[in-house]
Amino acid sequence: MRLAVFLGIAIASVAILKECTIPSSQAIQLRDGTVYFVQPPRLVDTATTYNQVNVWGATYYFTVSLPENASEPLQQITIHQHQGVDNIRFDLKNSFAFEGTRSRKGQKIGLKDATNNRQTRTVSITFDPPVSPGKTITIGLKPWQNPAVSGVYLFGITAFPPGEKTHSQFLGFGRLHFYNHRSNHFPFLYR
Repeated sequence: MRLAVFLGIAIASVAILKECTIPSSQAIQLRDGTVYFVQPPRLVDTATTYNQVNVWGATYYFTVSLPENASEPLQQITIHQHQGVDNIRFDLKNSFAFEGTRSRKGQKIGLKDATNNRQTRTVSITFDPPVSPGKTITIGLKPWQNPAVSGVYLFGITAFPPGEKTHSQFLGFGRLHFYNHRSNHFPFLYR
């Protein structure tokens, strides 16, 4: 049984690779035109400036690293709230992105579009121009208010290369924990 499963996976992998064109240092592109990252971006960090419930003025930071050998720039990031009692709403007009991390802010990155689908609890951020491989970027989302209910809130982060037909890459979950009382452990930045 294990051998049959292994052979099935091996045959499927060869079939997929035959469908792909992988020129050196270029994107993976299937015959149908679907573009993939050669090396996907990576979620590096997620943090908030305030982790107390019902607080105004917080910023949620999502840091993503795009490796040199990604082959494609980063066109869009989606941030989907998977877990948490309250549906967190964002002031997208005041959201931003920059090169670097929270502690090492670099050049500002232009945003072409920032949208929120309240039904699916998903924020989409489109960069203008797309982010080049080899850069670490941080997205700052401003919630209208922290959730009213304490607990762990999980955000699924997905990256997209540019193009009409792209394959998204799920990067993982960013975790924010909100408390009823202010924590004395980390007075300025919370995870």
